[in-house]
Amino acid sequence: MSEETDFLTICPLTKVQKIVGGKWKIVILWYLSRGPKRFGEIKRTFPDITQAMLTKQLRELEEDGFVHREIFKEIPPRVEYSLTATGENFVPILRSMYDWGEVHLGAQGAECAGDSLAMSSPLIF
Repeated sequence: MSEETDFLTICPLTKVQKIVGGKWKIVILWYLSRGPKRFGEIKRTFPDITQAMLTKQLRELEEDGFVHREIFKEIPPRVEYSLTATGENFVPILRSMYDWGEVHLGAQGAECAGDSLAMSSPLIF
């Protein structure tokens, strides 16, 4: 095995990239850092994502241990998505990415999904 192949298969950055590399995953994780959300809430927050793509991204994040899906046995059934402990541990990295974007990409004052909630909650970050 070449050094380049080793790098691509065992590098922690490569592994993280595979987990959060979907177009919507980072913003979904950022939004879920505000607390549990129902599928419809997430969909309304990101109207450009299709229902099928949102389902796919949430399932992949669940398989990778970042998101928990809870089904409530009610009629009609209710499903909520929240961050797992692993997902919560990733939030400071998202915060750093957000801060970097503000400083280096001229995104000061731009809001992301749920930002107004984040600023009022001392428990996050």
